[in-house]
Amino acid sequence: MLMPKRVKFRRVQRGRMKGKASRGTTLAYGKYGLVATEPAWISSVQIEAARIAMTRYIKRGGKVWIKIFPDKPITEKPAETRMGSGKGSVEYWVAVVKPGRVMFEMDGVAEDVAKEAMRLAGHKLPIKTKFIVKEEA
Repeated sequence: MLMPKRVKFRRVQRGRMKGKASRGTTLAYGKYGLVATEPAWISSVQIEAARIAMTRYIKRGGKVWIKIFPDKPITEKPAETRMGSGKGSVEYWVAVVKPGRVMFEMDGVAEDVAKEAMRLAGHKLPIKTKFIVKEEA
């Protein structure tokens, strides 16, 4: 699973997912990409599941880039615990994804293969996604 090696502050507040993505909205490495169309928290488990789905379908051909990283810790308190006594411990890590963010990129495969691989990856994620192709200048 993806997670930071070290963090300065172990627990953070939840925050809000307003607006569109300001960074990471264009294809930087590959020819094909998977773009988020909704805001969400994507957990490290979901990112890994999507990566496995893509690499299995392309039979380890081509190259896949993961453009999101889960750096936000999500805490949970144990079941049947009374109110108070501080914030819970970190249970898992999420990446905050806003609409327009390129989450995965791919290159080295045919367009129809990339499209199907990205479709399979999109089914592993809790949001609606869109397949994009880099336009040649």
